[in-house]
Amino acid sequence: MNFTRWSPRFPGTQRRAAARPDHSSVPAARGEYAPRPDQEADADPDRLPALDELSVREVLGHLPALVALVYGPEHRIAYLNDAYTDAFGPRPAGAAAAEAMPELDELGLLPLMDQVLRSGTPRTVKSRRVRTKPGERSYTVTCTPIKDLQEEGGVLVFAADVSDHAEAAERLRASERRLRETAVTLQRSLLPQELEQPDDLRIAATYQPGGTDAAVGGDWYDVITLGAGRTALVIGDVMGRGVRAAAVMGQLRTAVRAYARLDLPPHEVLQLLDGLASEIDASQIATCVYAVHDPNEGRLVYASAGHLPMLVRDEDGSIRRAPDPTGPPLGTGGWQHTSESIALPPGSAAVLYTDGLVERRGEDIDEGVAALERALAGATGSPQVVCDRLIRALGVTADHDDDVAVLVVHHPSRTGHAAELFHNAALELLGGVEAASRARAFASGVLTSWRFPVELHDLGVLAASELVANSLQHGVPPMRLRLRRTDRRLIIEVTDGDDHLPRRRRADPVDEAGRGISIIATIASSWGSRRTPGGGKAVWCEFALP
Repeated sequence: MNFTRWSPRFPGTQRRAAARPDHSSVPAARGEYAPRPDQEADADPDRLPALDELSVREVLGHLPALVALVYGPEHRIAYLNDAYTDAFGPRPAGAAAAEAMPELDELGLLPLMDQVLRSGTPRTVKSRRVRTKPGERSYTVTCTPIKDLQEEGGVLVFAADVSDHAEAAERLRASERRLRETAVTLQRSLLPQELEQPDDLRIAATYQPGGTDAAVGGDWYDVITLGAGRTALVIGDVMGRGVRAAAVMGQLRTAVRAYARLDLPPHEVLQLLDGLASEIDASQIATCVYAVHDPNEGRLVYASAGHLPMLVRDEDGSIRRAPDPTGPPLGTGGWQHTSESIALPPGSAAVLYTDGLVERRGEDIDEGVAALERALAGATGSPQVVCDRLIRALGVTADHDDDVAVLVVHHPSRTGHAAELFHNAALELLGGVEAASRARAFASGVLTSWRFPVELHDLGVLAASELVANSLQHGVPPMRLRLRRTDRRLIIEVTDGDDHLPRRRRADPVDEAGRGISIIATIASSWGSRRTPGGGKAVWCEFALP
């Protein structure tokens, strides 16, 4: 090796003056190198230290980095500096690196050194960990070709100790992992631990957080049984990342469950959520779909706040897309949401999802929704199977850059014995007080045909009588009595044209009225009331089947 034009001064090296032509003169760089006043007469500013006689071995020996010089195709040892021998011990000169230097194999350098020797191009590998005498250390290693070393050439291996940097980076990565695990745990704890399974529907959901490089988002879903066989389905996405988005999501999900208990129309639920989202954090915007399934109607009535459209797969495999969102995202304020509906007949399935499933960088989101439609057309099986197939078909992996939530709702078509467990019967209540006796006779006949036990039969007739009497006294036509049985419960419901909801009150001993709702609340498993979309109300009660 021939070091020339090396300007720094090295301790213990000899220096000799060399004359320089005028055009290559170098001025004094710093005050500390300026000659003393008594030496100014002898100093020559055109002179530089000549390094032709500089000892390369001495220079490399003082370096704190590890240095090894090897030659030939077998990388035989030509030189190791002191730092190298302190780290790995002495190695015999002339020995092949593959046999005498196992640390190079542990660092994965032997194939790299072959490439450097053949190509004549330096290569660097960063932060490789290896066992040394003091303990495990991390090194960034550069392999540089040396053409003038023997006929075959050689390789200079230069390893800088980066253990402190590697440990700091590992601590940072561990801290980020802990923060992400905290956020994922928070988000999963805010999601339903077990989905409610209504009588008429089969439901499954999947949530997958983004990859390790993606912060946790605010996707959520929920299933809420409303009573009288009706079910609310919710899916939403809080824009943003991290624990803050997950916390806002948890507040919105809790609020949705509370508003759902009021049994309001979907657009009124979103109207309440919109105001709440602004109060929680005006900078956080969220999208949401709130849908209600009524088995008597066979439809999904829904309202959408800026969310992606629901998809419905019919029994023949055809796909229908719900109309566009009925309002802007939550938190924007100043908008009146509206409700829409889409048919969900037996044999069909609806899919609600967040944008992480269909949104890709560089692609229009409509292309992602179209890809989801194609995947859904061929996805059959149970709701959980459909969830998994959609996740795979859309290319969502553990390294996906966004979190994903999918909710699949299947309305099964029942035949044979299963169909016998689901029945409906209805009676229009016409006339005056004589409608009460007709209602009792109708309820008795229906419950007898459904082969209910005597005790349940009598309780059902009593409940129907009290609900009809309450409606005849306080409601207005049109009035209807509806009985419905599923494989789990008996549902009795009375509707009328008055929108004043009944309330349970305590009747005094001398009162002749006011006990109907109290009787219903005592004998039934649950009861409730709601306003109907066309005006009026519905009052219902349920009995759990044995």
